[in-house]
Amino acid sequence: MSSDGPARRVIAVAPLPPEKSAYALARYSRSADSIEDSLRWVHAHSSEKFWEQFYFAYGHASIADLGHVIICFEHISELAAIRLEDEPLWDGQAKSSRYQNFGPSGCYVPDSIRGTETEGTYRGIIGSLFNCYALLHDPLKRFLSERAPCPEGMKPGDYDRTIAARAFDVTRYLLPLAAKTNVGQVVSVRTLEKQITRLLSSQLPELRAIGEELKEACRRPPMNVWGELSGQLAGSAEPLAPTLARHAQPNVYQAEVYTDLAKHAREVLKVAGLDRPASWTNGDSVELIEPHHPLDEIAATLLYRASQAPYRDILTMVQDWTEKQKQETIEVAFRKRGPYDELIKEFRSGYAFLFDILMDIGGWRDMHRHRRCQQIQQNFTTQHGYDVPPALTKAGLERDYRAAMDAVKQDIEQLRKGSQEAALYAIPFGFKVRCLFKMDYAEAEYISRLRSGVKGHWSYRTVAWQMKQKLAARHPFLAEQIQATPPDIEDSLTR
Repeated sequence: MSSDGPARRVIAVAPLPPEKSAYALARYSRSADSIEDSLRWVHAHSSEKFWEQFYFAYGHASIADLGHVIICFEHISELAAIRLEDEPLWDGQAKSSRYQNFGPSGCYVPDSIRGTETEGTYRGIIGSLFNCYALLHDPLKRFLSERAPCPEGMKPGDYDRTIAARAFDVTRYLLPLAAKTNVGQVVSVRTLEKQITRLLSSQLPELRAIGEELKEACRRPPMNVWGELSGQLAGSAEPLAPTLARHAQPNVYQAEVYTDLAKHAREVLKVAGLDRPASWTNGDSVELIEPHHPLDEIAATLLYRASQAPYRDILTMVQDWTEKQKQETIEVAFRKRGPYDELIKEFRSGYAFLFDILMDIGGWRDMHRHRRCQQIQQNFTTQHGYDVPPALTKAGLERDYRAAMDAVKQDIEQLRKGSQEAALYAIPFGFKVRCLFKMDYAEAEYISRLRSGVKGHWSYRTVAWQMKQKLAARHPFLAEQIQATPPDIEDSLTR
């Protein structure tokens, strides 16, 4: 035998059920066997016993990173889609409101209002939004076509799709959070377990129901259209993650910590006069927060999550507190934490760049996709007002849009008296949401450069450009290295 040992190999392994692939790769890392021998071993032994012992009993969580699943969620609300995507280690795509007509999608109706007078009010609000969504699309599309005619060399079909997408970019401001959408995801078993637990622990009934259905999907054999088209027998596929499905449960800490924090925040913010929404006086959508002590950051972030106030105002209040007051706020988030509970994401602190951003929900949906940062989102509300897309103003359609949004805002406030849940789902994408983005310089450069590009949406282009401008005021050299595009440079036909 050569002293060099076995020859190098690079091997692609065919897909197999996630729990079994994780078992095989875990054993492969813990033995001298080849991958072929590890697969044969797993085939002859119970993966269920392995998972029971090493993952659930011993807590070897990294094992679950080795198995991945494809899960699709159809006809769920946009609000539910947002919450599904809240996982930091998440890969997926949602049905795009930028490129598709959401009119035929329908809307989610909370079970709590079905058969009541509130349901009629709710359906009236949703109906008025979808009517305006449909009515504005064609005149807006005509305006955009006149402004940017089809150039020579561009296929008519490509041109029409591009102009339609630009129109949907605007009309989607009228879509409510209740609009139904589809989401496809590819996640590890570990991320899937966290996702199921978080959904089952949610205060929102739709999310708890999705969590139960997700458990059931892991328990039964998966849809195997590709395999059947390739000649496999129907129903021959094994369940995706049956052991996980049996163990996934709601988490008391996750179910109650945000309720406890909201109660605490209401008390301390009211004393400071920060219990009402506020905006910045300079009219910008972005504020870059100066560096501050970790204790102040964690306390302020916990309160920010449960408020509608700007981060800077909350931070100023916290910095004036005694150490005891700061610790009392943080202790609220520790109070019900069990020995195996991860800290909630509000504790992820220490990033060099903190951007407090107030922008429309539709544009924020695209910003929400960024994973290399920490996002702390405040609750959706109509209290910050709504944005008006510039194209509507230029097309002479602003009055119709404002009339619809003003009426809906009043209707939602009335609806809120009968059902907080229904009022949440009725909020259109055009209303603003405040979110804290914590990141390093590499992510700030990436977002500013990518999201300011001419093919992007005007809203997040503005935010991305302002992020660079805020950096330039504090770190000129670092900002100079960011190849961001000013929002006044446009190209309507670039996708």
